[in-house]
Amino acid sequence: MDPKSFVSSAVLLLVVAATAVTLFRHFGLGSILGLLVAGLFIGPHTPGLTVTGNVDDLRNFTEIGVVLLLFVIGLEMQPSRLWELRRTLFGLGSLQIILSGLAIALYFRLFESEWSVALLLGMSLALSSTALVVQTLHEDGQMASQHGQTAFAVLLMQDIAVVPLMAMIPIIADNGPLPMSTPLWQQLATVIAMVGVVLVSGRYLVPWLLERLTRQKNRDGFFLVVLAAVFVAAFAMEHAGMSMALGAFLMGVMLSRSRYSLQIHAIVEPHKGLLMSLFFVAVGMSVDVEMLMAQPLIAALHVFVIVLIKITVLFVLCLIFETGRGNAVRIAFLLSQAGEFGFVLFGAAKALGVIDSAIFAMAIAVISLSMLLTPAMVKLSEWVARRLPETMKPIDPSLNYPWQTGQPVARVVIGGYGRVGHTIGAVLNSHGIPYIAFESDPELVAKWRGEGFPVYYGDIGNPHLLTAAQIEQADLVVLTIDDQHAAINATRLIRAHAPAVVIVARARDLTTCDALFRAGASKAFPEAVEASLRLAAETLEGLGITTSEVDDLLHGVRQTDYALVREAVEGNTST
Repeated sequence: MDPKSFVSSAVLLLVVAATAVTLFRHFGLGSILGLLVAGLFIGPHTPGLTVTGNVDDLRNFTEIGVVLLLFVIGLEMQPSRLWELRRTLFGLGSLQIILSGLAIALYFRLFESEWSVALLLGMSLALSSTALVVQTLHEDGQMASQHGQTAFAVLLMQDIAVVPLMAMIPIIADNGPLPMSTPLWQQLATVIAMVGVVLVSGRYLVPWLLERLTRQKNRDGFFLVVLAAVFVAAFAMEHAGMSMALGAFLMGVMLSRSRYSLQIHAIVEPHKGLLMSLFFVAVGMSVDVEMLMAQPLIAALHVFVIVLIKITVLFVLCLIFETGRGNAVRIAFLLSQAGEFGFVLFGAAKALGVIDSAIFAMAIAVISLSMLLTPAMVKLSEWVARRLPETMKPIDPSLNYPWQTGQPVARVVIGGYGRVGHTIGAVLNSHGIPYIAFESDPELVAKWRGEGFPVYYGDIGNPHLLTAAQIEQADLVVLTIDDQHAAINATRLIRAHAPAVVIVARARDLTTCDALFRAGASKAFPEAVEASLRLAAETLEGLGITTSEVDDLLHGVRQTDYALVREAVEGNTST
């Protein structure tokens, strides 16, 4: 590829995508719709500027973003929480796929002479877009809501269903049983082995490697091991005939209870965001406008019927599973589109001659158009749900804090868990106040976690970690970091990230105390001065001064910003 051509294409893509996202968010339409429209604008099927004609290759590459997205979701999903969703996962999820798939297959039987092709179309289009739905829930802050958790459980079951659907394609192509070269027992053994590899490595091997790297302070190695773990898990599951995203999700679940989970989240998040944006652009580029213009009514009819069938089936099933009418509407509209796995399934079906080029082009267009409609469908669902007599069930706030699933929301975040940080944590714990702490020394993290304290490995001055920790939802941040320059930088970042949070910082002296105030600290306490004041108080009490008088004196010194001490220091300096 010509480097100049690559650079100009990259610049065009980024400029158009950034402009579209800015405009669409300004008008309240959401960034995802902006990215989809941007892809439509610069795709090979529309006149004007074009980034590339190899849309399939671009889409395949950007599906790495879907892999990273599911990995991040896994990090936020404790195994216990996943077990709690088993009824929704296997019950509601399985029924949705089967009933929607059969209904859509019956509809396509009107256009296709072969039942096998209609069934393939029905079951493939019954799947929804994991990438689009999860990203929408994250943007709207609804991932922890009841309808968000239910929708995610259904999506996870759909990811699992990709395995039998992929196995169904060669059966349809051969019009017979599975090839003898890959007997069923061997396929099942491969699946079990690959799942075992992912679970064992995520539970033991990867945390062991990360611990060694943190002790060596090898940040680059830490980053590479995390990415390698994600992609090895994805490759293992793909080798077993399952989706790469499912492998990444399982790896994330196994690492969710690790003391490195939030640092891992902070590392992966920015890369995931970029690739997911490119993925939605690639989906928009997949819309064949010429084909749609040739058969606009047929394409519109297909999209309308598929969306209607999925909404009807999901709404009825959600009522049966007692989600409530408001949530049933939200879930049904949210999952009404076709999904990105349809690109893979239809691509495999075309390669094996199950479907021809015309059916493939129409199927890709239907998937893309249904995804384009999703942001509007989400807004419509909210409008409908608000007018129902039933209100949405309350959100469980603990789900916003994956490290405390089932526990109260963390009210305090402690940066640095050495001698001072542990003392503060012990006091908070004695009063039943939930908190989490971050410490960059892996030995201290291992020690305190071994004793049951909520301490995680991470640098409180890392802006991505602040995002992963949702620090803006805390009531108070306490900084006990020894490195005063790091404390000042962390204070500045926290204040920019969470303007309303109260920041209490430890300082060595008055100079550092002033610097912390300028950086945005709400309160700062000079350690050396406080120790001196405590000694002075003991001296006064030893000379017969009452405790109340001493307390009033100390309170006055603190209220005047240590003016008494500052005068003594300045006087001593001048002499």
